[in-house]
Amino acid sequence: MNESIVTAGNKVKSVRESKFISIETVAEHTGLTVNQIEMIENGESLSLSPLIKIARALGVRLGTFLDDIESDGPVVCRNKDYDKGVRFNSSNNSTKHLDYYSLARAKSGRYMEPFIIEIHNAKGDDFTFSSHEGEEFIYCLEGIVEVVYGQKSYTLNPGDSIYYDSIIEHGIQAVNEKAKILAVVYAPV
Repeated sequence: MNESIVTAGNKVKSVRESKFISIETVAEHTGLTVNQIEMIENGESLSLSPLIKIARALGVRLGTFLDDIESDGPVVCRNKDYDKGVRFNSSNNSTKHLDYYSLARAKSGRYMEPFIIEIHNAKGDDFTFSSHEGEEFIYCLEGIVEVVYGQKSYTLNPGDSIYYDSIIEHGIQAVNEKAKILAVVYAPV
């Protein structure tokens, strides 16, 4: 089991219980099932979109679940160290082809979540859309990426970027076998 997923799940449960909020109430406010929330809390599954919804329902920053070492000052993440961050790799269809690496897990009090995301699917593989409160910025580092946003599709080559409201259903996939992006997610409390 991935240690970072277990740690984040434990934090979700701890925050929920400290606020005396039942799993059923969280499910009602997020649109997730009780089973999905239990799997997250037990460290069996974790993906970004449900985590953002849970953070919103509990009235906390997304970073509350991802924080590692708290630092009020700047946080430097060296190129060789980014793979040591939180890695989401769930069986959820919308994220099964995405590996997330947090670039700011040591920064406390943050409202933005920067990630390096490796995309491991070729265009045409099945995936579902996600939506959540906030905004996202994506910068293509390697490969060619297709971003489906609502009814439109955008192709990003290395050096291209896109910024959008993440409440609109969106999905991302590699046009060829593999791609890498920098993504910054802002999720309001």
